[in-house]
Amino acid sequence: MDPSEIKKKIDRFRILIIGRANAGKTTILQRVCNTKENPDIYNSAGEKIDAAVLIASRERGEHNIENEMVFPKNPGFIFHDSRGFESGGESEYDEVNKFIADRSKEGNMKDRIHTIWYCIPMDQASRCFTEAETKFFSRCDTGSIPVIMIFTKFDALYATEFTRLTESRMSRKDAKQLAPKHAKETFENGPQVKFLYDPKTIRRPPKCHVCLPNMNKDDADCGPLIERTAETLDNGVLQQLFVSTQRTNLELCMKYAVEEPEYLPIICLP
Repeated sequence: MDPSEIKKKIDRFRILIIGRANAGKTTILQRVCNTKENPDIYNSAGEKIDAAVLIASRERGEHNIENEMVFPKNPGFIFHDSRGFESGGESEYDEVNKFIADRSKEGNMKDRIHTIWYCIPMDQASRCFTEAETKFFSRCDTGSIPVIMIFTKFDALYATEFTRLTESRMSRKDAKQLAPKHAKETFENGPQVKFLYDPKTIRRPPKCHVCLPNMNKDDADCGPLIERTAETLDNGVLQQLFVSTQRTNLELCMKYAVEEPEYLPIICLP
């Protein structure tokens, strides 16, 4: 099939983003789409609805996971936003589980969920996994949909590491410079990551995880999330469709164009 016809049939790349309250989900989506604007929101009938729904979604019972969020600056993405179910409410979990199950069975690939991003903020008192995360990764059948765990607001750990380094008699200047690297290394060897991939507890671990710091800054880099997402996609057409949405990441586009030259027309399509 002609690459342009493939792209027309799949249409746009669809992502479900899940996260606790104040996990920084909207900020991440804005970074990925290279915009500061708010998304347009459409209901399941394709009708544009009032953006006030974003505010209402914070209230119990008002959220609709079927709503589609599209950023006008990068319409190659469709996002579905799920409230976190950290409160332990079974109904919230059931809603997400049903949505994933239904979307994974869609006959038309363009209507399926292509990737799931699960966010946990590292600036909250409860940084480790709660019952909600354990429930999701142990019980939710995501099928072939790749799940990426995103540890958001990762720079919150820098201060802790800075204190530890200065207490070891390192200069404040050196401690400030080395804190991000040490925080990443400490975290990667820490209990959160070990728990995430422990087969005794987690039956369906994510494909991978990403640590994202400083997403609120103008020079924030969401490149690691983009690259890891592309790597987890087994379907070559979906992979190239996802890469084609990265209009500002020419290096990534060229990388996949070289590795999969038959999909070069998809990457180059506007």
